[in-house]
Amino acid sequence: MSVRNLQHLFAPRSVAIIGASARPNSVGATVLRNVIEGGFSGAVYPVNPKYDTLSGLPVYARVSALPAAPDLAIICTPPATVPGLVRQLGEAGTRAAIILTAGLSALHDSQGRTLRQAALDAARPYTLRLLGPNCVGLLVPGIGLNASFAHTGALPGKIAFVSQSGALVTGVLDWAKSRGIGFSKFISLGDSADIDFGDLLDYLASDPHTSAILLYMEDVRHARKFMSAARAAARSKPTLVLKAGRVAEGAKAAASHTGALAGSDDVYDAAIRRAGMLRVLGTEDLFAAVATLAHARPLFGERLVILTNGGGPGVMATDAVVSGKGSMAQLAPDTVARLDAVLPSTWSGANPVDIIGDAPVQRYVDALNIVLQDPQADAILFIHAPTAIVPSLEIARAIAPLAKASSRNILACWLGGDAVAEARAIFTEAGIPSFGTPEEAVSAYLQIVQYRRNQNLLMQVPPAACDDALADGAANPAAARALVHAALASGRTLLSEPETKAVLAAYGVAVVQTRSTASVEEAVAAAREIGFPVALKILSPDITHKSDMGGVALDLEDADAVRAVAQRMNKRLAELQPQARLEGFSVQQMARRPEAHELIIGVATDPVFGPVILFGQGGIAVEVTADHAVALPPLNVVLARDLISRTRVARLLAGYRNRPPANMDAIIATLMRVSHMVADLPELVELDINPLLVDSDGALALDARMRVAIADQSASTLDRLAIRPYPHELEERIDWHGASLLLRPIQPEDGPAHVTFFNALSDDDVRYRMFVRVRELNASQLARFTQIDYDREMAFIATRPGPDGVNETLGVARVVCDPDNVAAEFAVTVRSDLKGQGLGQVLMEKLIAYCRSRGTREIVGEALPQNTRITKLARKLGFEISKAAEDGSVHMRLPL
Repeated sequence: MSVRNLQHLFAPRSVAIIGASARPNSVGATVLRNVIEGGFSGAVYPVNPKYDTLSGLPVYARVSALPAAPDLAIICTPPATVPGLVRQLGEAGTRAAIILTAGLSALHDSQGRTLRQAALDAARPYTLRLLGPNCVGLLVPGIGLNASFAHTGALPGKIAFVSQSGALVTGVLDWAKSRGIGFSKFISLGDSADIDFGDLLDYLASDPHTSAILLYMEDVRHARKFMSAARAAARSKPTLVLKAGRVAEGAKAAASHTGALAGSDDVYDAAIRRAGMLRVLGTEDLFAAVATLAHARPLFGERLVILTNGGGPGVMATDAVVSGKGSMAQLAPDTVARLDAVLPSTWSGANPVDIIGDAPVQRYVDALNIVLQDPQADAILFIHAPTAIVPSLEIARAIAPLAKASSRNILACWLGGDAVAEARAIFTEAGIPSFGTPEEAVSAYLQIVQYRRNQNLLMQVPPAACDDALADGAANPAAARALVHAALASGRTLLSEPETKAVLAAYGVAVVQTRSTASVEEAVAAAREIGFPVALKILSPDITHKSDMGGVALDLEDADAVRAVAQRMNKRLAELQPQARLEGFSVQQMARRPEAHELIIGVATDPVFGPVILFGQGGIAVEVTADHAVALPPLNVVLARDLISRTRVARLLAGYRNRPPANMDAIIATLMRVSHMVADLPELVELDINPLLVDSDGALALDARMRVAIADQSASTLDRLAIRPYPHELEERIDWHGASLLLRPIQPEDGPAHVTFFNALSDDDVRYRMFVRVRELNASQLARFTQIDYDREMAFIATRPGPDGVNETLGVARVVCDPDNVAAEFAVTVRSDLKGQGLGQVLMEKLIAYCRSRGTREIVGEALPQNTRITKLARKLGFEISKAAEDGSVHMRLPL
């Protein structure tokens, strides 16, 4: 369930208040007063058997006595009454209710259910949507609806605010009202028994009254649903998150470094980033970011120029940029020369551009004009400290038109209070974000930068897959599964190092040659076969970190050294951990790579978002260096490169002094192969590759461990992933006029082929598909077509190798489902030179079969009246065809 019936929650024509009261300071009295005083124009029905009238309104004794089914009901009665009231409302025809009552999860009914579950069960047969329980309610200022017990109302505006914290709801309402900030929707989620973040993101993403979405989040319960909704919402409007609980309560016990390092806040950070949203760290930052992003221009780069009339504020702003990992622009020589001509000789001569405190109005205008023409200046921060020489108001009037007309992002900092109030107002009216301190202004700019970076992750089209070992079928998932299942069958959840390396090798990860041995003499024999020098390690399921127990020895040059070290390890283990089981020794070839970096790549399983992939600096001090980043699978080249870039070690990998750059393609390929493992092996719980040695020649896994568990057989193996990976099972080979075609879901890597496909369409075919004339696909359109959410939509392409050996796209059939999987809208396009050969029908039949398999109720589509080919095909496939009277467009519908 997702957006079903939410229109009754946000745009009701009538409201019932169950538990309305005259008792001072009661919830029922407060809600009734708020609904009436808010200016709601619809019918209001108080319900309480104790009263005949309240606030001049007739009161009804029970739900069945109401003159009509209310669109929305607000329940503020004791917990035990709630499930019965929900059932009565459902029977009456109400389709949305707000449960303000708390304590439903702690109390049980006669059947042993919590009252929370009993209320859900009562609502389900009627698809009656529940907000809460234990919430403050909601406000829709645009229609005068204050369905809450908040102490104040909200101003109308274009921002939607959704909060899990009731206390924050009332605090933010107060804070926002004092600053003139208005809202389209203001929602308290409470315990989210039914309506949750995913539902509201889906609704608000298409809400015409909302231009930005703000979330105060404490936790997410349905990760797949949340990620699908968040990615869709973030594509259409700025979506910002204030996530509570940034500080870890302590490292959790884990069998791997990765399990200990991948804290839940890191995972939330990765999820927010992957969805294209922006995370902020405080309430003021949340609303400042909205104001900034609302006026932000396209960001073509991240280099900032600071223009100021005071050296101190310029230095403060520069410190804030550098400490925030921002980028200061280097002024072009021509810019410096032009500034020399209009500024005093004492000007700073560089960025920040200090035009000196005695600057007249014209000096501001000249300096800003020059800086705006510098190709290095991606954005400008204007800082002004008031002086007695020139009124700030005159400066604002002179430069506001320049700033407003610029294609670059310009932010302003007007230092002071009353002296600059009018100047700040002029800039605000011109749509130029203005701030009171340099640090606030820089923070806002860095928010723009980070938001654009996150959006770029949504929009970037990766190159064709670089992972040849996976692309050509060299991976052997069956071998990996056999190893995992054998370990579980023997009662083990920890794979030995050699077993883990065998699993990695099955996915094409380069591993150092390793043998498992059961005794000292077997270890000696294995060392002779591998060739000296070798490394020797103990094999024990009870020892997590072998080096801590003296269980690792390197550079053993001969058989005597191996024998002696193995015997010492036996003795040491017996002394330090006599209860530990010694299963033998691991013998591996010594890897001579003196210039290699030690990295870690791992997998951990988050209780909310499922498997996550970690990358960072490795070695035995991995917890101490704490240099790592986390990402949600599945990964592609763009996402893998971004994951690497978020670590400090990334700068070392780029090379320095006489040390050549590391082989980035090898690191990316390893990350992608691990991502494939995560999708293929539902039993995988934790994985460490540490260290992964990487130099200019490539990557080599030196040590590895893996923890597995029996997979949940009641759910799909892919349900544990927050983002559904590429569905290989939907690939199909067909014979088409003697040629072999592959029908498969589209991938992000199909971007270049999709551009070629689009360019091969005739003008009419483009117009039939997009309803307007489009000359070329822009970056966001291409990303939208190729980077689909397989949980919500599907695009099947027909592809074959082209004359140059590169796969070409011949046709595409696309379907986008609504969040409730009721209706799915389709489109089909075949390359113009291949029309009339039956390919469109082949693609549509595959699309229809897919929709049937996932339980979609109907497929619908729209077409221009001139597009007779598609209507003929639709009719042949059983679609009902009708014409819209208003514009003459053709409507197609296929009930499933």
